[in-house]
Amino acid sequence: MTWHVDEQDLRAYARGELAAPMLWSADTHLAGCGQCRGVLADVSDPVALDAGWERLDAELDAPRPGVLESLLVRCGIPDHIARLLAATPVLRGSWLGAVVALLVMTVAVANVTPPTTSPTLFLALAPLLPLAGVALSYGPALDPTYEMAVVAPMHGFRLLMIRTVAVLATGLGLNGLATLALPGYGLRALAWLLPALALTTTALALAPRLGPVLAHSLVGGAWIAVLLVADAQRAADSDPLAPFTATGQGVAAAVAALAVGALLLLRDRFDLFTWSAE
Repeated sequence: MTWHVDEQDLRAYARGELAAPMLWSADTHLAGCGQCRGVLADVSDPVALDAGWERLDAELDAPRPGVLESLLVRCGIPDHIARLLAATPVLRGSWLGAVVALLVMTVAVANVTPPTTSPTLFLALAPLLPLAGVALSYGPALDPTYEMAVVAPMHGFRLLMIRTVAVLATGLGLNGLATLALPGYGLRALAWLLPALALTTTALALAPRLGPVLAHSLVGGAWIAVLLVADAQRAADSDPLAPFTATGQGVAAAVAALAVGALLLLRDRFDLFTWSAE
């Protein structure tokens, strides 16, 4: 080569101050000229050069965001929150696919029964799905990112609420779509909503003492027991179960309100309590 990049231009290039079109010429020339690359290494600041290599290594080693994480960021959610949500186990395809399949089968069974009765199976099952989703979204037993989550510079209660809201939005959304597939039942098909909120908030309020899995399991078992007792006490099979009557809905709303109050009072315990026994 008969032309080489001037040393002053190389110094500007090293500082990131070389303007186009000289910048483009220098880039092209440096790719094939060992002499200029040697001069560039001599005039470059070694501290800045090391920092640049460290930034490059960090960029290369950083995990690539998945589809869900990228979508959340595009919706305006901060990067660190999007990563926490994307790492939530129950927001993955396998869990969501199982929930959709279960809801489809339940809706199919409900549509077979006469619309004069209540969709009992659907109403009994729908509150359990958000409850199970929240139970599986946080805790050392089932969350593969639990260790990273607990050392994150974030209040434990806030972390739990972020994942809970995401799981509830997904679970309640799927239940809502399933409810639309039961047009013959009208508003009766929405009788699962208040029990779902009551069960989930009650389990969350118990989680600091019992842990997420045990608390949600006990609440889910209590719900099944209530349904069995209500089924044994109703006069006819065509009558709705007690939790899905007006009185039962009022009780569910009251339980949900009390559980929310207890959850707010106990919010600091989510940082003090470790669920190492699970």
